[in-house]
Amino acid sequence: MIIFPSAEIRLNYNSVVKECRETGQPVYLTKNGQGELVVMDIESFEKREQTLKAQQLVLEAYAERLAGAPLRETKEVEVLMQSFLGGKQ
Repeated sequence: MIIFPSAEIRLNYNSVVKECRETGQPVYLTKNGQGELVVMDIESFEKREQTLKAQQLVLEAYAERLAGAPLRETKEVEVLMQSFLGGKQ
């Protein structure tokens, strides 16, 4: 966990940005010793958001199965995964 006082972002913005980019980790900013903000580089944020979205889709599918939804065909799942990944593999 990377922690900086909130003044660090005002005084040394470039070093905070460098830390975020190099580590890919969020930087926690504190004020008077208490957590106030979390800062992270955009690439890490977007990757995190995509991971959370994928996890949500899996949980929704699992809940549907528990509720009695029928199984999907392999090809249908492949198409859904491709659309989620935006054609990337």
